[in-house]
Amino acid sequence: MSEEPGPAEPEPLTVQPTLSPSIRAQLLATEHWSLLASRSTTQSEVLTRISMFLTFTSASLLSVALVGQATQFSDAFRAFALTILSIDVVVGLLTQIRVMSVGMEDLMYVVAMNRLRAAYVDMDPGIAPYLMAGYNDDEAGAKQTYYFFGGRRDFSQVAGSSMVFMLTANSALIGLLIGSAMVAGGIAVPLAVSVAVGSALAYFGIAMARGGRRYFAVWKNNKPISPTPG
Repeated sequence: MSEEPGPAEPEPLTVQPTLSPSIRAQLLATEHWSLLASRSTTQSEVLTRISMFLTFTSASLLSVALVGQATQFSDAFRAFALTILSIDVVVGLLTQIRVMSVGMEDLMYVVAMNRLRAAYVDMDPGIAPYLMAGYNDDEAGAKQTYYFFGGRRDFSQVAGSSMVFMLTANSALIGLLIGSAMVAGGIAVPLAVSVAVGSALAYFGIAMARGGRRYFAVWKNNKPISPTPG
């Protein structure tokens, strides 16, 4: 009787040779250009979305004004105005979600490119003084990439962002919708205005708090491999 063949012996692992510095630099540069292209695409897309939202909102509010003059602000006009404002709020919220997502994606691209610059510095420490953008993949490095010269406060960075712009626009639309609905329901105008303003401020504060939690969660979950010294 012939013996059954035993299990095949595993092939020995082969150790891959270390790539030369020039090939490593080419691979890193290719990844760098890929991140730049992706960042540019997302920025263009979100700017287009914001432009579409502003165009839609301005056109719809203009139509509300024209219909109001034509119908002498009748009950039918109130229903029309509330419908248009509701659509504006929905479109604004969808745009805001995308703008906030792109903000986080942009931060992701910046941190990834900072990490690649750290690899460049590891290969040639002499280029570090010539890099104005950050080459540390932590919060301090990201802030340096967003503003090379430093000295700019976080408040100005946040207040001038597209996210805060969208929050402000949506807060105004939500307040306008709530106030208009209350007036249409027979609520006194002073009370309706107070509730509308309070609702707008509450929405703005809640949305800002949620955005802040998402931002700080990024740095909590990010494990930098080239942190800023000190």
